[in-house]
Amino acid sequence: MAQLRIAMAQVNPTVGDLAGNSGIVVERTREASEAGAHLVVFPEMVVTGYPVEDLALRNSFVSASIKATHELAERLADEGLGDIPVVAGFLNRREGLGARFGQPAGAPQNSAALLHQGGVRVVSAKHHLPNYGVFDEFRNFVPGDVLPVVRVGGVDVAFAVCEDLWQEGGPVAAAREAQAGMLVTINGSPYEREKDNVRLELCQRRAREIGIPVGYVNMSGAQDELIFEGDSLIVDSTGELVARAPRFEDTLLVTDLRLPEAAQDEPPTVPESGIRVVRYTASADVFASYPPLEPVVAPRPDPTSDVGEVYRALVTGLRDYAAKNGFSSALIALSGGIDSAVTATIAVDALGAGNVHGLLLPSKYSSDHSVSDAEELVRRQGVNGRTVQVQPVVDAFENALEVSGVAAENLQARVRGTLVMSLSNEEGHLVLATGNKSELATGYSTLYGDSVGGYAPIKDCWKTLVWELARWRNAHAESTGEAPPIPEGSISKPPSAELRPGQYDTDTLPDYDLLDTLLDAYIGTDRGLRELTAAGFDPALVERVITLVDRAEYKRRQYPPGPKISSRNLSRDRRLPITNRWTP
Repeated sequence: MAQLRIAMAQVNPTVGDLAGNSGIVVERTREASEAGAHLVVFPEMVVTGYPVEDLALRNSFVSASIKATHELAERLADEGLGDIPVVAGFLNRREGLGARFGQPAGAPQNSAALLHQGGVRVVSAKHHLPNYGVFDEFRNFVPGDVLPVVRVGGVDVAFAVCEDLWQEGGPVAAAREAQAGMLVTINGSPYEREKDNVRLELCQRRAREIGIPVGYVNMSGAQDELIFEGDSLIVDSTGELVARAPRFEDTLLVTDLRLPEAAQDEPPTVPESGIRVVRYTASADVFASYPPLEPVVAPRPDPTSDVGEVYRALVTGLRDYAAKNGFSSALIALSGGIDSAVTATIAVDALGAGNVHGLLLPSKYSSDHSVSDAEELVRRQGVNGRTVQVQPVVDAFENALEVSGVAAENLQARVRGTLVMSLSNEEGHLVLATGNKSELATGYSTLYGDSVGGYAPIKDCWKTLVWELARWRNAHAESTGEAPPIPEGSISKPPSAELRPGQYDTDTLPDYDLLDTLLDAYIGTDRGLRELTAAGFDPALVERVITLVDRAEYKRRQYPPGPKISSRNLSRDRRLPITNRWTP
């Protein structure tokens, strides 16, 4: 057996920032070198950021990615890091073949490059292209057919890209046939609730299938609606967990492994899997024995609840969306209710209290406790608070145009939305919409009113989850000796839009415990009226809720982006026509 010290760089690239992303690779490679690593591995498409979506179809962007990757190899060598093999994801193109009908123009490929001694030595591309959920890789890429096997310290290490590990056959089978001593996958795997152990179990299963250790390096941070929590890990050939990185953090996971020495006679380069094996030798001789590092296994969160994990994901999503789009401050309309309170708290944790601005916009229907709860939140969290009375503005509109009923209620919301956006224009804040998933699903929001904003932190959270997040955040504060940030009144009072006297959400919607269960079944699993009724839901309620959801599609199309935390959110995961007469 040979020793190998591998560094897996769990980093946070930005789409399109090729220079900045390359700088991250250099910085982490230097850190790995100082830690004595023999091999450094970065996530999927780290040079370009991920996902690039239809940027992959721009010839200029593909060319820039290829150029940046070659320049990165040269820069590593120029900075004294050329002796360390570095594997990094980038956007490449398939050369030598003409355009094919039904394939992306330009034949772009989601690729991995081995950088060594100042050059790009081996290039491969993702073989299995996912085309489900948030993924559109058949639209953006063409598949590859190469498995790179790199000899480092007398050990053969094979590399694959993300989805290749999830599917049977292909590069995973080729790694076994090529007699590799380890398989490492580079990933841009988005966060979902309860997904981390799914990844671990997958790596364990694949390791047992092919009889060698498996490494899984994932990116961190967020890109638009997607969050990447990292959770990079290594399992041995029996599936035993060896090392694991912390979640929602940039980190370098450095691990010493004992791996089988490579065979002197190379196995066939075209295995039965149909994948072509391309080999490269970075260092043929086994490294001299050295004292290994103690492996790092980051502690897992509370196994009985993942609410804290979801909260960290939401903070990560907002923090990166603001930073990567040039915003340093956020503005929230504070109503005193649970949604705006949780949104403001996420903003404080993501951006700092001094960068969060709360705008109180009471009308004649606003209750005293709602105003006092909003004021108390401002006091507790130290955000910048100000109050603007909206009633004079509403009265001016009503004097110009007579409205009543729902139109009058929506007018109040739209006046608030106009004031919030005007302040954003004046002062440059990112406006945060405060709507939750239950409201978005049923259309219980006002276009150009409470739906205005540039980002929606709780967009993918059912109302019941919003309450859980509030209780978790307060309990977390108490556990660290801090005052709870969210007033109890915002948590305990019945939810209300307060757009007419005595109004409550339950006047229009079922109780949220029941509503969210039904919505999750309809939206999350696409079950129709008969199936939901057979599952025990009242037929009249099912028909009513389905009608609300289907009629609100046009509203959801106009809602700001927000972090995806569920297996099926209401935008990237669920794409339905607005004009639709199908009744499920």
